[in-house]
Amino acid sequence: MSDGFLEAASDLLGPRGLTRDAQVIEPWLTDWRGRYHGNALALASPANTREVAQLVKLCAQHRVPIVPQGGNSGMSGGATPDDTGRSILLSLRRMDAFRGWDEDARQVVCDAGVVLQTLHEEADKRGLRFPLTLGGKGSATIGGLVSTNAGGTQVLRHGTMRAQVRGLEAVLPDGTVLDTLAALKKDNRGFDLKQVLIGSEGTLGIVTAATLRLLPRIAARRVLFVGLASVQQARRLLLLAARQMGDALEGFEIMPRDALDAVLAYEPTARDPLEARHDWYALLELVADEAQAGELEGRATTLLESALEKALVEDATIAANETQAEALWALRDGISSAERAHGPAVQHDISVPPEAMPDFIEQASTKLEKSFAGTRAVAFGHLGDGNVHFHLRAPEGAQGGEWENADGKAISAAVHDLVTQWGGSISAEHGIGQMKREELARLADPAALTILRGVKQALDPLGIMNPGKLVPLASQRPAA
Repeated sequence: MSDGFLEAASDLLGPRGLTRDAQVIEPWLTDWRGRYHGNALALASPANTREVAQLVKLCAQHRVPIVPQGGNSGMSGGATPDDTGRSILLSLRRMDAFRGWDEDARQVVCDAGVVLQTLHEEADKRGLRFPLTLGGKGSATIGGLVSTNAGGTQVLRHGTMRAQVRGLEAVLPDGTVLDTLAALKKDNRGFDLKQVLIGSEGTLGIVTAATLRLLPRIAARRVLFVGLASVQQARRLLLLAARQMGDALEGFEIMPRDALDAVLAYEPTARDPLEARHDWYALLELVADEAQAGELEGRATTLLESALEKALVEDATIAANETQAEALWALRDGISSAERAHGPAVQHDISVPPEAMPDFIEQASTKLEKSFAGTRAVAFGHLGDGNVHFHLRAPEGAQGGEWENADGKAISAAVHDLVTQWGGSISAEHGIGQMKREELARLADPAALTILRGVKQALDPLGIMNPGKLVPLASQRPAA
């Protein structure tokens, strides 16, 4: 069966589109965090939607599982195959064309393999911008961002990837092409099918193209880096900035001193922006269009003056130019890599109601550090939208891999229990993948699980689309 499939797939895609070369495939068999490793029958790289559709039909005919993969920068193992070697890796990185720009409508139609940073650069040439960014913008693809409903640092103002998608093209599990690329403002023909696919992690179909909304290019921005006494002060500063700056407040990120120390130790060019040490830091991004660009400097200064008068900040700096602004953002964007290099840790991408997040960070950190002796809680990220990356570092001397396998599941279960008690989500923006599938089965609303499984069964009855990811099996739900 596999020989017949491979021969047919090779005839369809040609030597550029299908490879079994182990050296070529190997880098794509391990997830970004290095936690999951699998095997694959082959790596398929179709050149267009027609080839994707024909390949999916072929896979359905031969019952070959498909594991779609964008930039392989996911955090939950959602793009890594299992170890059976029966799956085919499907990469759309060859499909990297811009199908059309409409500058008047402020939208673009692009293939799923377009890299986020490339989209940013091409939009900028046209006086436009795409309002979603994240640390992995140099590798993350549009298809991957859509499939995981990516978030990033601008969700506070612009929302997740779901809010950026105006239309979608996707290949369904039977090889049918769903085309909803037309960006209709009003369309009441039943379910919004593109929204069903967004965030489905490749379990319902293969996103091949998207129509994305664009905004006018920023005419001015100011990046502020402030030192704070507590995460509670960070929340108060956020509320003050929202009142005074309105839509000019585009990003509000927090990090504790531990996280900053990790970046300073890991990145040889990184520098501490402030003279004294502070327990917490906030990074604020303020932006303006052409009409308000001249006022932004004064408004940023007034905001800091107000914060100092109210004793919300201990010290602060405003980037004097773009180089300094990017250096400040590099401190935030470098946390994940620095944390990974620092040593073993269990990472969690969680959300609770934004107004409750400071209390959650303080209380959960104390409780977990007490329950798991020697661990250190580190929370950082998007305070404005109630999403932080909540890590527990291993005790000194712990061995990577051994500690995670011994204590990691118990720690994650404890974190997820607390998040659920606080009315939150165990996955704010990284998806479920294979890492959190069992926890979703344990903690999710039974009605939600029923719908997830029902949609999966209806669209993918053969179960060939990214098996083992996102959707828990019915048997995974513990008995009451």
